[in-house]
Amino acid sequence: MLYRYGSFIHRRARLVLIVSLLLLIGAGVAGAGAFGKLQGGGFDDPASDSSRAQRLIDEQFGGRPNLILLAHADGGTVDGSDAAAAGKDLTAALGREAGVRDVVSYWTTGLPDLRSADGTDALVLAHVDGTETERRERAAELIDRYAVDAGPLTVAAGGEAAVNVDVNTQVGRSLAIAEAIAVPLTLLLLIIVFGSLVSALLPLAVGGVAIAGTFAELAALGSITDVSLYAVNLTTALGLGLGIDYALLMVSRFREQLGSDTPVPEALAATVATAGRTILFAAATVATALTALMVFPLYFLRSFAYAGIGVVLIAAFGALVVLPALLAVLGRRVDAGRVPWRRRASAGPAADSQFWGRLAGAVMRRPALAALPVVAGLLLAASPLLNVSFGTPDEGVLRPGSDGRVVADRLATGFASNQQASVDVVLEGAVGRDAVASYAASLSTLEHAGAVTSSAGTFVDGAKTDNGNPALSRPGAEHLVLASRLAAKSDDGRALVRAVREAPSPVAAYVGGTDARLIDTTHAIGSRLPLGVAVVVLATFALLFLFTGSVVQPLRALFLNVLGLSATMGVLTWIFQDGHLASWLRFTPRPMDTAMTVLLFVIVFGLSMDYEVFLIGRIAELHARGLSTEEAVRSGLARTGRIVSAAAALLAVTFFAFGTSSVSFLQMFGLGCGLAIIVDATLIRGILVPAIVRGLGRLNWWSPGPLRRIYTRVALREA
Repeated sequence: MLYRYGSFIHRRARLVLIVSLLLLIGAGVAGAGAFGKLQGGGFDDPASDSSRAQRLIDEQFGGRPNLILLAHADGGTVDGSDAAAAGKDLTAALGREAGVRDVVSYWTTGLPDLRSADGTDALVLAHVDGTETERRERAAELIDRYAVDAGPLTVAAGGEAAVNVDVNTQVGRSLAIAEAIAVPLTLLLLIIVFGSLVSALLPLAVGGVAIAGTFAELAALGSITDVSLYAVNLTTALGLGLGIDYALLMVSRFREQLGSDTPVPEALAATVATAGRTILFAAATVATALTALMVFPLYFLRSFAYAGIGVVLIAAFGALVVLPALLAVLGRRVDAGRVPWRRRASAGPAADSQFWGRLAGAVMRRPALAALPVVAGLLLAASPLLNVSFGTPDEGVLRPGSDGRVVADRLATGFASNQQASVDVVLEGAVGRDAVASYAASLSTLEHAGAVTSSAGTFVDGAKTDNGNPALSRPGAEHLVLASRLAAKSDDGRALVRAVREAPSPVAAYVGGTDARLIDTTHAIGSRLPLGVAVVVLATFALLFLFTGSVVQPLRALFLNVLGLSATMGVLTWIFQDGHLASWLRFTPRPMDTAMTVLLFVIVFGLSMDYEVFLIGRIAELHARGLSTEEAVRSGLARTGRIVSAAAALLAVTFFAFGTSSVSFLQMFGLGCGLAIIVDATLIRGILVPAIVRGLGRLNWWSPGPLRRIYTRVALREA
């Protein structure tokens, strides 16, 4: 069927290219509006206790402060006449802004918690209304207007809204820098690999189709559901990388066919029938792995499933529709623009590699001697995982010089209570004043609790200190604010949240705030992680069985993938949690980001299976033709080694470019993906696969009789 399809593409190549160009233009127009429809959040479980508390606060009490202006007195203290007048003017002006409410400050309330211990700083708190995108846009305008050095006060912006602005700005810059590095370097490497300018441009064309098509998909999805802004980074990196991977395989096979003097029509049909089948299966494997992200309730992770599956399918479309049509039109001109050091055309990376063939032979002569040091090294690299801890994104992902970081650090060290670490408690239902007072008093006696402010009074260590804030009461709800003396996301902070949740309450109580969100997010991901892993493992096992006809090969592939991933995660923990290379990469050590770690696992798992298909597909094909297992492995690695190594190097460059980001979890994602790809393409495919396949011998291709009959009927191996 694929052979006939390849022949059809050759006959209708120009029509296919015209239709594809029209679709590409339409995708470009639609995708241009994607950024305006994407959201900056998505890290919380909407069904969690903390999310429920936040919704009640938004609906009943106008929302908790999400914009914090830190005003520093340029001379003297914030109580000086000039500073106080400027502070009152700042508060009044911010209160008049559209979309801003509940503006309070030290100068309008006199609350000591809003003044630093040394008297040089004071706070202005406000709530910015709107959706995630609207808040980000409004906050950016407000920050430009008010976070300035104006006379007696120097103002910096912090809080959730300001951090989102900072992160959004840095993500955009990081994306531009990464593309500026990756695209030219990738083109240079492609020219080196192929030795021809025309051949080198074809993979970039497929990557461009994948990126443009997925931006259009994100724009459409962003109009009907929440999609994370960070999906853009995956779209560009994965689109360019997979486009190159698939095009590399297709172009290499086409040149290989032409090198044996096959006419262009037959060469294209044979290329589509062989490389095209591998691409179809590889794309299905990666897309299937990404579906595991759909089981998590966080739309941050679900967004990557939307974007990832879309970019995989569109990259496959570019490789199986647009690229064959381009090859049909180019024919033997695919080698045009040869570089000076290539005197003649060759099959490029598809040509048999003496290095990879000899490496496979050497490994199989002494499989245990070759494999054991590699396994030991990977286990050693994985050892930092024994002490791994997990967190969620906050201002800590930004570099220390950013305003969001400056304000957060000052709040944590210079004020009696940390406004960003306060605990919100919302009572849903009608509650009498005495019951509210009794509940607030009991909360104030908990270990590490500061003052508890409610409509019935403010309580410290069980004693009432003032009459409280009447605005914290509604007919059907009560809002209590527990001031915290602890650093946000500390062990003691999480223990305080758990203690609040366990305390008896007069009606249903929902606990929110930074630490509560961390607890709920970690639980949401951890509780569904077994299901996500099961989806990946079972689907991958089924697909690899249908591709190889063996139940042993999928088990071997899964074991090696987990080993390589564990080593990569261990190295990332050593770098980003333990702080090694922090000064060089300019980030602040912090716990591993929970959602990003899951995303990294799924993406790398899928890409590793991509290379697994490239290699084991050729080995299985050669074995089916009558070669012994050892001969099939040696020849298969010799024929695919250059493709896999070249594809891995090109894809790793795309991901490594994100190491230049000023947002630490993007650095982690880029460096982790790049490192995992290199480890997989060298140590795993080059050494461990030949060693284990050699050790298994005939068992490599074993399957029970009923499964063997299913495989014979489906036969998804290469033609």
